[in-house]
Amino acid sequence: MQLSDMPAVNATLNATSAVLLVAGYACIRRKRVAAHRLCMSAAVIVSVVFLACYLYYHAHAGRTLFPAQGFIRVVYFAILISHTVLAMVLALYLVPVTLYRALRNRIEQHRALARWTLPIWLYVSITGVIVYFMLYRWYAPA
Repeated sequence: MQLSDMPAVNATLNATSAVLLVAGYACIRRKRVAAHRLCMSAAVIVSVVFLACYLYYHAHAGRTLFPAQGFIRVVYFAILISHTVLAMVLALYLVPVTLYRALRNRIEQHRALARWTLPIWLYVSITGVIVYFMLYRWYAPA
């Protein structure tokens, strides 16, 4: 695998995380607790792998500048900034604490925080894919 393949790998990991989150939510709504645990554990693992790949890529490739101008540039940075800020909150607090509460069988506390964690995690996963497409596919120099 080439370094240039890493953005696509990262987008795939983000998309996979989103699918696992939706599947995990669907499972818990159907009271399929074991399947929920499996999906959410897989989402955590995929997200950790994403973070490792993301850090590796940017340590070796550096920054990638967004080439487009005009209103789409404002849209891109609005998505990127909200994605980045929420990803930090997610990685540093929401996911670890939500996971900790689940593992300690503090289900009511887990559920209360998961109501915030899930939509933010989905937003971060989906906007990660959008950022990839905007930066590497739709507006990339030919």
